[in-house]
Amino acid sequence: MKIVILDGYTSNPGDLNWDKLKILGDLTVYEYTKNQTENVVERLQDCEIALTNKTVITKEIMEACPKLRYIGVLATGYNVVDMKAAAERGITVTNVPGYSTQAVAQQAFALLLEICSHVAHHSSEVHSGRWSRGRDFCFWDYPLVELDHKTAGIIGFGQTGKAIGRVAKAFGMRVITCGSHATEEGKAIGEYVAREQLLRESDVIFLACPLNEETKDLICAETIAQMKDGVILVNTSRGGLIKTEDLISGIRDHKFFAVGLDVYEEETDFVFEDMSERILQSSITQRLLSFPNVVMTSHQGFFTKEALTNIAETTLENAKAFMDGNELKNEVLS
Repeated sequence: MKIVILDGYTSNPGDLNWDKLKILGDLTVYEYTKNQTENVVERLQDCEIALTNKTVITKEIMEACPKLRYIGVLATGYNVVDMKAAAERGITVTNVPGYSTQAVAQQAFALLLEICSHVAHHSSEVHSGRWSRGRDFCFWDYPLVELDHKTAGIIGFGQTGKAIGRVAKAFGMRVITCGSHATEEGKAIGEYVAREQLLRESDVIFLACPLNEETKDLICAETIAQMKDGVILVNTSRGGLIKTEDLISGIRDHKFFAVGLDVYEEETDFVFEDMSERILQSSITQRLLSFPNVVMTSHQGFFTKEALTNIAETTLENAKAFMDGNELKNEVLS
């Protein structure tokens, strides 16, 4: 059986290896694949099992690859696969749920703590000798923010949302959520409220929900207007949850104290290939770089070694279960 990994470097930059997958069949690993139909089709020709992290597999690609029977997404989010087309063609799709729950929660607070304490800036200033040359016993260049007794609003209260909530509680924050399915576990962490109340009362808003038709552009002019002035927004989930043009307008209007981003609306178009020699006609992500109160990282929240190990092990289990005809506990149903 022919197995192809379309973008192996994203999930395994060298810390791990794919040797166990070789036991299952003829394995080919590509570090990167351009998100262009002809490139993906060329690599998936005669392939029965395709594994992808960020390379998009569309209906057109599936139609051009008639032997394709199984798509394993090397991540939790599966929006890179046309699920309707896969179902129509009888192609099985699996994902890796929960592999980076703690890593993403950690990244969310890394962004928030950088916003609150400006550790990177002050460390750089100390290294430059500014503190040792100063007359005072301390200095600070930005207002520092304490989280105790602040309200953390978490949109999406699955495993990642709950993990963020537990950390928020440890900092002494009040936790509220507008998750759609209240559970006893969730109630022990935070209070379930209407979305309008969450937007109105939160000092910090974390996005922890999946991207789908209902949540696309969730943060837009309408919802931003409902937030309190000086709110902090943190997104470690999916870039498409935010309508970036409206976010930029909100930043310019001083609605936000700060914004922390690890994911971006434009990732598919501008991030996965070197464009340093091109003149970009328009890039909203580039505009975000101009704001001093926007902290940005490189979609790295899932990238701990522990999380990558979880991806590799679960991917192997998923593929083996499919080949053996066993129950697929991580199958994604459209």
